[in-house]
Amino acid sequence: MLEKSNNNENFVIPDKRYFTIGEVSDLCDVKQHVLRYWEQEFTELSPLKRRGNRRYYQPHEVLLIKQIKELLYDQGFTIGGAKAYLSRDKIKVSEQANEPLVSSSADLIKEMLAELEELLKLL
Repeated sequence: MLEKSNNNENFVIPDKRYFTIGEVSDLCDVKQHVLRYWEQEFTELSPLKRRGNRRYYQPHEVLLIKQIKELLYDQGFTIGGAKAYLSRDKIKVSEQANEPLVSSSADLIKEMLAELEELLKLL
């Protein structure tokens, strides 16, 4: 699910079961208030909440946060675009479990252009 880039090649998650919001903030270099906002925007991101509403993130959520950060900050996606990209990945995974996901944003753009050309023909 997490695509390789220069930022993610050396990204290592410590061998822990749960991470606090402070630890995730430090690991992913994202401020805590941004993580809380992303929880509202991305339904896939739902950390476990314990006493006092303390958030505990699992390793797969840390990877998701890293991917969201890459989509928004490095690749220039909007929040809506990142949501669509992530939901599209989830659909592809469920339909074709053994095939790789869209390998790059260039492939995604080509597919979108093909779909737009089909729509133009219909009009």
